Amino acid sequence: MSVNLQKKKIIIKKIKKISKKSLSAVVANSNQINVNQINALRKKARKNGVKINVVKNTLLKRAIQNTPFQCLQKTLNQFTLIAHSIEHPGSAAKLLYFFSKKNKTFKIKGAAFEGKFIEPSHIEKLALIPTYKESIQKLIFTLKEAAIGKFVRILTAIKIQKDKN
Repeated sequence: MSVNLQKKKIIIKKIKKISKKSLSAVVANSNQINVNQINALRKKARKNGVKINVVKNTLLKRAIQNTPFQCLQKTLNQFTLIAHSIEHPGSAAKLLYFFSKKNKTFKIKGAAFEGKFIEPSHIEKLALIPTYKESIQKLIFTLKEAAIGKFVRILTAIKIQKDKN
């Protein structure tokens, strides 16, 4: 289906706008993924502050020109899906990384973070950056464990003291 020039300009403008407020972006080959799987992925993306678009490569190349994601241009071939992280730098990487683990035909081509290209083999590092909420949960868990340990030591010390008397 052909897209007229005006619609192409709108698509480029939309991707450029998303790119300007994004923290990172991940591109993947969505060639053999069916529509239901893409829709399920989009639903998860909305919950995690990720914008997903399937765009023609020529339009995407123009849209990411002069943005921190320009380094992704070398990966734009075949069918391309781009996911932008809006709230957390690792959210798009995490979403697509775990999706690719479940769907072997879904291949991540690369990512961009702070203007630098990240190879597909290193996506896991970006994907596993804990979110603010996850970091707070880990901190609370650690503090709770430390407090419980201290409480147990106090009870043990009291018991030992009573046994001596």
